[in-house]
Amino acid sequence: MEQQLLLDAKRKHEGRSVDHVYMWDLPYYMGMLKAQKHRIDSRVISAYFPLENCLKGLHLLCSALFGLELKQVPMLNASERWHEDVVKLALTRNGETLGYIYFDLYPRPNKYNHAAHFTIRCGKRLSGSSYQKPIVALVCNFNKPAPDSPSLLTHAEVETLFHEFGHAMHSLLSRTEFQHLSGTRAALDFVETPSHLFEYFAWDYRVVSEFAHHYRTGAPLPAAMMQGLRASKTMFAAMDTQTQCLYSMLDLQLFGEQPLPCTPPTTTQMLHELQNSSTLVPHVDGTYWHTRFGHLIGYGAGYYSYLYARVFAADIWHANFVGPQGPLNREAGEKLFQKLMVHGGAKDPNALLVDMLGREPSPANYLHELGV
Repeated sequence: MEQQLLLDAKRKHEGRSVDHVYMWDLPYYMGMLKAQKHRIDSRVISAYFPLENCLKGLHLLCSALFGLELKQVPMLNASERWHEDVVKLALTRNGETLGYIYFDLYPRPNKYNHAAHFTIRCGKRLSGSSYQKPIVALVCNFNKPAPDSPSLLTHAEVETLFHEFGHAMHSLLSRTEFQHLSGTRAALDFVETPSHLFEYFAWDYRVVSEFAHHYRTGAPLPAAMMQGLRASKTMFAAMDTQTQCLYSMLDLQLFGEQPLPCTPPTTTQMLHELQNSSTLVPHVDGTYWHTRFGHLIGYGAGYYSYLYARVFAADIWHANFVGPQGPLNREAGEKLFQKLMVHGGAKDPNALLVDMLGREPSPANYLHELGV
C-alpha cells in the first residue's frame, strides 16, 4: 500500500512508467504526499512555533509534570559563556537548585551542526548532605531571528527540541551515588527512552495548544492543523519502521561476525544484501549511503536501542499520560521522576520499566500506533 502510493506519485511526477522508488525518492515523495493529503504547509505551521514560545513549552513541562522551575541565571564570569548566544538556566525545586542547563540554539561557523544533549558535569554524591549538581548543554541549530520575525521552528524541530530536553531532564533529575551512573550514563538499550517519551508532548494538542501561538496575531495553533500533523506522522509508518530495522540490522552485522557473512565480505555488499532482502526499496549499485551513517560510530552495535526506546516510550505514555487527567499530569510526572528519572543508570532498566508500568513492558502500544 505505502509502496504503491509512492510509485504512483513518482509516475505522475515524472510522466512515465517507473518500477521502483529509491532511497533518495523517499523524503521527497513522502513529504509531498503527506502535504497533499493532510493539507500541511510547513511555512504556515512554523508561524505558530516561534522559538521563544517553544521554550515556554519546556518550562510548562517542568512545572506541570515535576513542580520544577526553569529560570535563566547569570554566568559566573565572562569566560563561562563560550559564545554570546549561549544562555544558562537553573532547574530548581522548592528553592533548591537541582542542576544547570546551557542552551546553545543557533548555528555559527565551525559549530557542531546537529542537535544533541551533552553532559558537561555528572551528578554524584560528595558526602552525606552534599551533592554535585549536574550541568548539561542542549545544542541545536535553529534559524536565528530575522529583522522582521523571530526564530520560527518547523514541527520536526519542535520534536527535536523536546527529544533533547528529555535527555537533559534525565541528566538533571537523576540522583545517583556515582557519576558514572548519572543520568544518561545508562544501559544503551534504555538511554533513549526518556527522550522519546518527551517527543510525545510535542504531538499532543493539549500540550501544544498551551504554547503554540502565531508570532504576529497570538492566535493558538488550530486543532485541525495539529490533527493533520498527527495523521501525517503515521502515513508511512510501516516503511519508516522497516528502514529503522534495516539500520539496526546493518549496525549489528557490521559489529558482529568477522569476516562479514557475505561475498565479497565488504560493508557495501552487506548493505546490498540486507536492504534487498528486508525492505521494499532496492539498493543501487555504486551508492554507499552507509558511509554517512554516523550512528555506526557513536552507537556501534547499539542502533537498535532507538527502536527499543520507541516501544518503551509508547508503553509509558499510554500507561501514564493518556486518560482523563491528560498529559500535563502532576501525579504521572512525579511517578516518572521518582520511579525512573532519579535512578539514572543505577538500576536495571527492566526493573525501572516494571516500576513505571506496574507490569512487564509490551510492544502492544507501539504496534497500535503503527496501525498493526
